[in-house]
Amino acid sequence: MAGLKYLSGFGNELSSEDPRCPGSLPEGQNNPQVCPYGLYAEQLSGSAFTCPRPANKRSWLYRILPSVKHKPFASMQFGDLTDNWNEAEPDPNQMRWLPFTIPKSSETKVDFVTGLHTVCGAGDSKSRNGIAIHIYTCNTSMVNRCFNNSDGDFLIVPQQGEILITTEFGKMMVEPNEICVIQQGMRFSVDVFGETRGYILEVYGAHFELPDLGPIGANGLANPRDFLCPVAWYEDRTVATGYIVVNKYQGKLFSCQQEFSPFNVVAWHGNYTPYKYNLENFMVINCVAFDHADPSIFTVLTAKSTRPGVAIADFVIFPPRWGVADHTFRPPYYHRNCMSEFMGLIKGHYEAKEEGFQPGGGSLHSIMTPHGPDGECFEKNSTSALKPERVAEGTMAFMFESSFSMAVTKWGLETCQRLDKSYYQCWESLRSHFNPNWRPNKQ
Repeated sequence: MAGLKYLSGFGNELSSEDPRCPGSLPEGQNNPQVCPYGLYAEQLSGSAFTCPRPANKRSWLYRILPSVKHKPFASMQFGDLTDNWNEAEPDPNQMRWLPFTIPKSSETKVDFVTGLHTVCGAGDSKSRNGIAIHIYTCNTSMVNRCFNNSDGDFLIVPQQGEILITTEFGKMMVEPNEICVIQQGMRFSVDVFGETRGYILEVYGAHFELPDLGPIGANGLANPRDFLCPVAWYEDRTVATGYIVVNKYQGKLFSCQQEFSPFNVVAWHGNYTPYKYNLENFMVINCVAFDHADPSIFTVLTAKSTRPGVAIADFVIFPPRWGVADHTFRPPYYHRNCMSEFMGLIKGHYEAKEEGFQPGGGSLHSIMTPHGPDGECFEKNSTSALKPERVAEGTMAFMFESSFSMAVTKWGLETCQRLDKSYYQCWESLRSHFNPNWRPNKQ
């Protein structure tokens, strides 16, 4: 949307006030006896009060009415959204999904909340430790209702169609090849402009951080200044028929009604905000001598576990870059991993499987399930001339990688009817090249 403004920086202490109400931020304190313009002060905490200062997340919101003014919550239908990881039998096979179907607006109206479908996940929102991967497919905007996730953070990856996200902190336009993060407890509404599809990584019990850079140094990968937060915007709007707040709580959906729009925050300050990031700004690190570096060098954001170096989830991308490694098989290597790997494709063709893996689809390689380049990719890249070349031009693939052993839902296995049961065949053409008479060249 033209004219939207943003604040720059990751995890910064920021402040913003709607220009229609200058001076709406209290001076020198958070909770004055009487706030400017007769506003209510409300704190949104994203961490325990006593967390160490670097991990302490909170923002103060100055709003026309506090969020506590609403009717009681009641259970509502939650469709294909679930955290029941035992509804289907475990399946260790490689899985690939064709592009997930977007409902036609001429047939049925589906908004962001109704269009949420859980593909896989693990852990438990009650104990605050786990992960879920969802697909959203929708064709209409949310009208007089918003969504609130009490369980965890949403990392949203649009694949088809831009989305306008209105939050308590302001508005963000998020396009394909951008991502946004709506952190736990933040209310938001999604406007769409046609048939729309994307991916969501949900984490319980941790917030996303920038990965440590170690010997890379002070700069590189996703730079903090490229993350954008919305600026304050409010509406003072009464909804006579009732505004609906949908709350995801302990894996279930609940709704309540209130008489006013929740996007009534005139000013705010703090370090706990929604934010977005353009994947084109990622500063790619890659091998410049030999061998294929591990994909962790492409990590944009990480949600850390309590074990050093082990993530609840990493968000990793495979952006356009140069391939220059000498005497090296350049595509991703064959692999068995102690982590789960869910991949999606925003646009283009993934280098290790140029056919079959399509934008808007996905794949899951579970813990210790073998995976790697298909037969055609192996033959081509085992014999091609090694010269500097652009890799993944016009492409953006990504991976949600997790230390959890994820279970696939019944929707992912059956209901969606997009599981490609012929996936295993892409490796069927691999043949033995073993030659027992081979000897190293004498120097």
